[in-house]
Amino acid sequence: MQRASALLSLAAMAALPVFGVGCVQQDKYDALLESNRSLQEQLVSTEDQRDVARANLNSVQQQLSDARGQVNQIGQQNSRLKSQFDSVAGDYDKLMSRVSAMDVGPLPEDVESALTDLASAFPDLLSFDRRTGMLQFSSDFTFDLGSTEVRGEAVNTLNRLAEILNSPNALGFEVKIVGHTDNVRIGKPETRAKHPTNVHLSVHRAISVRDTLVKAGLDAVRTQVAGYGEFRPLVPNGARGAAANRRVEIFLTPMPADIDVSSYIPQQPVNERSTVVVDETPEPMK
Repeated sequence: MQRASALLSLAAMAALPVFGVGCVQQDKYDALLESNRSLQEQLVSTEDQRDVARANLNSVQQQLSDARGQVNQIGQQNSRLKSQFDSVAGDYDKLMSRVSAMDVGPLPEDVESALTDLASAFPDLLSFDRRTGMLQFSSDFTFDLGSTEVRGEAVNTLNRLAEILNSPNALGFEVKIVGHTDNVRIGKPETRAKHPTNVHLSVHRAISVRDTLVKAGLDAVRTQVAGYGEFRPLVPNGARGAAANRRVEIFLTPMPADIDVSSYIPQQPVNERSTVVVDETPEPMK
């Protein structure tokens, strides 16, 4: 607009000499007319540009307004999504807390319950860790001194254990039997003749537990035996060892996929070891 006013003022000033003097040359007059006509055309063009600029400005302002609306809408959606995320995260944390509090073990619920009841019935002989699915027999209550023959009460307990292990929900687990001793060396020659080291004694006791379970009906294909002797103690050994380290552990783990239990034909175990006669001279418990 300011440019248009300036052009009009300039045209008026250019016409003053014409009116200030009486006559002018025709060519100068024609030039002034042409100049005036050009200025008017520029004025019209400038006004058109102004109108276009105003239209563009209005469009940009509308786009800006729309963009602000979209930003506000996105902000509201983001706020709702954050609220939903916080809610889901809170539910997840609560669920994880509940699962952690449940302390779910690796065994089916009915198998776990039966093993818990069995351990409760024989607390001196047997303990059960539901978190790991491990049974632990105390060697001091399972075997006589220096012997690998399972005591009568322990045999009854193992018979009941075999029934649990043969229940439908337990058939998918194999039974790993591991023997342990303390660090006291085997002193009697007749005992060393059958069990040269603590490792031998721990393995032979694991085999005796395995044979008792198989005799009670457990499929031999589901069993493993091992012995670590004194090399995996639970507590520090004293001068006479430690009762907690003299133990037989039974672990229940899923059967390997390539083992077909259904094709196994049970056989009676062969007991190749005789009972060791122990004299009345005491030696440290093993």
